[in-house]
Amino acid sequence: MLIAKITVLRRQVKQWRQAGESIAFVPTMGNLHAGHLQLVKAAKAQADHVIVSIFVNPTQFGQGEDFASYPKTLDVDTEQLAALSVDIVFTPSVEEMYPNVGLTTVSVEKITENYCGMARPGHFDGVATVVNKLFNIVQPDSAFFGEKDFQQLAVIRTMVADLNSPVEIFSVPTFREESGLAMSSRNGYLGETEKNLAAELYQSLCAAQQAVLAKQPAYAEIEAAQTQKLMHLGFCVEYFTVCRRGDLQSAGMNDKHIIILVAARLGKTRLIDNIQIDL
Repeated sequence: MLIAKITVLRRQVKQWRQAGESIAFVPTMGNLHAGHLQLVKAAKAQADHVIVSIFVNPTQFGQGEDFASYPKTLDVDTEQLAALSVDIVFTPSVEEMYPNVGLTTVSVEKITENYCGMARPGHFDGVATVVNKLFNIVQPDSAFFGEKDFQQLAVIRTMVADLNSPVEIFSVPTFREESGLAMSSRNGYLGETEKNLAAELYQSLCAAQQAVLAKQPAYAEIEAAQTQKLMHLGFCVEYFTVCRRGDLQSAGMNDKHIIILVAARLGKTRLIDNIQIDL
């Protein structure tokens, strides 16, 4: 069922609620790939009904970013979701989601200060605001997010906890191509040569992981070595950092739950990835 209006969606959700049935939600910006479909499959295993939203949210794009050119493949997306028996595909317009000048913004501090938050000012305010709006519209019991956008996942978990939102957040491991490249809608911007080279991002993460597990150099040396390697290959590296998974602050040698985060541009395409380590 394709629904574009909030009132129509709420009417259906109310019926399911009155019947005592559970709802899982997968928010997306469309241009779906196998990673998105893994989220949908996880959601279907969790609830009686699944709602997937397709909405390219303008408030999370900065000046000069790719909002206007972001790939839109609604027909193909809806076919894929129909094959998985998704109950509702919610496709609101920008006017439906933002009928008035937005005077209210949801902002999550501290955890958004570094990494993608520093590189893309205002991005996470846009993410937190639209996800909160979607939660208010869909009223799900659970929502599913990929671990590739780990800082985004951390922001949403923090927002839900701080605002006492009655939504359980589930994360699904990053789905990768055979080369190791994390699946992303933006991979479609890469030419064949660039796509082959992009797999080196994950290889650098794996090399850093091995160095951390072997307790070889200090974390700063690991970060510097992999940054230099990627730059030599032609990447423009925004950050390559070893963090604590809980709060995304720089990790120390005594920390046990680690995540290595990377963001780099290859040509005009911005790529992000991560790898998690338990010591």
